[in-house]
Amino acid sequence: MPTSIEIIKKLQKAGFEAYWAGGCVRDILLGIKPKDYDIVTSAKPEEIEDILEHTIPVGKQFGVILAVSNGHNFEIATFRSDSGYSDGRRPDAVTFTSAREDAFRRDFTINGMFYDPLKDKVIDYVGGQQDLEARLIRFIGDPHQRILEDHLRVLRAIRFKNEFNFMYEPKTYEALAKHAKLVIDKVAYERIGTELGKMLMSTNSPAPLESAVRALEDMEDTGVLKVILPELVKMKGIAQPHVFHKEGDVWTHTMMALKSLSVSSSLAVRWAVLLHDVGKPETFMLKERIRFDRHVESSKKIAVKILERLKYPRKFIEEVAWLVEHHMMVDPLLTMPTGRKIKWFLHPWFLKLMEVFKADVQGTIPSDLSAYDKIFTLYRESLKRITKEPEPFLKGEDVIEILKLKPGKLVGEILNLLREKQLAGEIKNKVQARSWVAKLDSPKKKKRITKK
Repeated sequence: MPTSIEIIKKLQKAGFEAYWAGGCVRDILLGIKPKDYDIVTSAKPEEIEDILEHTIPVGKQFGVILAVSNGHNFEIATFRSDSGYSDGRRPDAVTFTSAREDAFRRDFTINGMFYDPLKDKVIDYVGGQQDLEARLIRFIGDPHQRILEDHLRVLRAIRFKNEFNFMYEPKTYEALAKHAKLVIDKVAYERIGTELGKMLMSTNSPAPLESAVRALEDMEDTGVLKVILPELVKMKGIAQPHVFHKEGDVWTHTMMALKSLSVSSSLAVRWAVLLHDVGKPETFMLKERIRFDRHVESSKKIAVKILERLKYPRKFIEEVAWLVEHHMMVDPLLTMPTGRKIKWFLHPWFLKLMEVFKADVQGTIPSDLSAYDKIFTLYRESLKRITKEPEPFLKGEDVIEILKLKPGKLVGEILNLLREKQLAGEIKNKVQARSWVAKLDSPKKKKRITKK
């Protein structure tokens, strides 16, 4: 903050208007520490470059210059008005103008205010302070025009409303519902994925994940969810066996599970909880009771499809898919051999899997966390002895040489079983490992290995 004030001082000393703008002003008035401080000024881009020492012309054609000072980056924008949004995102042309006109080109009243930190003065041409006081999300000017300029504003309205636990101004809500289908028209899926990630990570409400659940419900109410995540809408109305799920349908269960997560949960965990039962609608069947056989495989497949569509990084998709695929594996852990348990405990995503499992249980009525507690006790006890993955005693070529095998599936299965025995402490060194493998040198013993 001090550095941004110094930049404003330099611009004002040179004879120009210069203020903080947008989200940082909103956050200051709400008593929230801003994440960054954007600056607006009457200085033209070339004048900004002349006044400040280190600048980068990141969006000079739109009047945006990046100032680098004391190791921080500050976006400085010249007051402007926009015309034409043929791509549904960026203006076709900009005209440098006054602070007042610049305010009226912005999206929401709560984001359209300026603040002069030198005079401790709010400059508000759009009624943002009044809407903050009334806790309203309102588009500046014609809400339909604001959405047509940038279709992502539909999602941004929903995010801001729920992040701050506000309400919609009536005409704003009408416009969101009317233009729900525009969210995927001319908007890159990366931007949608980023906006959804911000919704899921929002923690400004009293309960950490409450705002995310409210946002998802708003998206469903306005028709936005059906457009961008139709797979989630299918969970509504999907009955579950009442004896295990007195909370209601799959949607209700998922929202309860999501709401139960802690403020420290990662984005991968939040996506995994949101998608852990997304395969239930297509696996629903009624036999002796309602069943969802193999729904984890279906959920994993759908989760990958959704996250690939939203252009998330490959490694992130792998992590979420693994958590979804294995969210039912926690109970079976209790009866696994010791070495196999430890192998799971040492997995880099195991603790995140436990978060997903706990949320799944807490999203269920009745809830029973006894298995979760038992596994955590075993986990802590096991890690007193083994705190990190030890080097394996043997490699594939060793097994091939000892048993005169050809490379293949059997070699991998032998190595896996050997690994479990090493982790359990049943095999303590390479000599014992070679001896154990050598004793497998018979068709019957090899056959038993493949059955384990």
